[in-house]
Amino acid sequence: MQTTQRPLVFGLVAGEVSGDTLGAGLIRVLKQQYPNARFVGICGSQMLAEGGETWFPMERLSVMGLVEVLGRIKELFAIRAELEQRFVTEKVDVFIGIDAPDFNIGLAAKLKAQGIKTVHYVSPSVWAWRQGRIHKIKAAIDLMLCLLPFEKQFYDQHQLEAVFVGHPLADSMPLQNDTQAARQQLQLSTNQPVIALLPGSRGGEVSRLAEPLFAAGLALQKKYPTAQFIIPAINRLRQQQIEALLVESGLQATVLTASSMGASVGRLVMAAADVVVLASGTATLEAMLLKKPMVVVYKLHWLTYLIVKLLSHARFISLPNLLANEALVPELVQQQASAENIARASQAWLEHPQHIQQLQQRFDDLHRLLQADGSVTAAKAILKLINNPMRTS
Repeated sequence: MQTTQRPLVFGLVAGEVSGDTLGAGLIRVLKQQYPNARFVGICGSQMLAEGGETWFPMERLSVMGLVEVLGRIKELFAIRAELEQRFVTEKVDVFIGIDAPDFNIGLAAKLKAQGIKTVHYVSPSVWAWRQGRIHKIKAAIDLMLCLLPFEKQFYDQHQLEAVFVGHPLADSMPLQNDTQAARQQLQLSTNQPVIALLPGSRGGEVSRLAEPLFAAGLALQKKYPTAQFIIPAINRLRQQQIEALLVESGLQATVLTASSMGASVGRLVMAAADVVVLASGTATLEAMLLKKPMVVVYKLHWLTYLIVKLLSHARFISLPNLLANEALVPELVQQQASAENIARASQAWLEHPQHIQQLQQRFDDLHRLLQADGSVTAAKAILKLINNPMRTS
């Protein structure tokens, strides 16, 4: 057990909204056992609301793609160097990197070399591509917290301590979604089609995906004149970007922000929808847990995509398909992510309700699989690592 009387200090770094959600749940549980603990590093708004302290705005880490990172590499290295120095000065009891593996695992390696225990929350997709990274990960990380069951199996094979914690979203979201209640909250018609468009949370994602998504929406609007289109924006900056692109596209849609509807605006928008068209990422998991038919789009800088394709071993890119190990939902990648293809795939869901019923049953099974009291299980594993003086691999 912890012998010192000083409060525990947890170092955390979250790089995007999904990591902020996980970090907030983790802080909430840890504070129940250690109410005087400090949580310092890089936190988003949800983590800050739970008592986290942030040294840099989380948005500064929200950069996607290998090529895109190059333009920010100097700044990112400077942030990582300052974090290392401050974590050491603060004498953090453990460092917890939440996703953002290229940033956090490098930082973990430096901190572990100085005697700080290290945890990574959300396995990088090392099982899918660049499997040679496992050696670097083993050298940097004492404990891997896995959201998906097949990830723990991979780490067991490579003798790295890992715990399957399930996904906190699977615990927090009900097995049944009330679509009509969500529509009423958003003041939408309850008997007309609702199509949710989610071009992403990062500026680069929105720039790449808004044009084909909005053009597809325009085609669907012509076929379904009474359809209602809703788009969530993570903040005011994204709202301004999305609204400017909407004007160019000619699509009539409502843009909702976290400030106007609450932090879970994306989830509320998806909950109200008949079909969700969205960027690949954690939002696909939320859509699955809401039991929503979806069309997943994925579009990177051409050079980034070429590198990813050459190094990838995965059959799928979206979490529902990865979990099921089959193509439950359409994935439109790079050139396939055209307005025509997006509109066609969306229309297929709208016109085949029997397929939606089958999909929802599969999603219900996957939802139950991921229910493992995620934040509590993760917190227990972290505290076990802290309180075990012999665990310093």
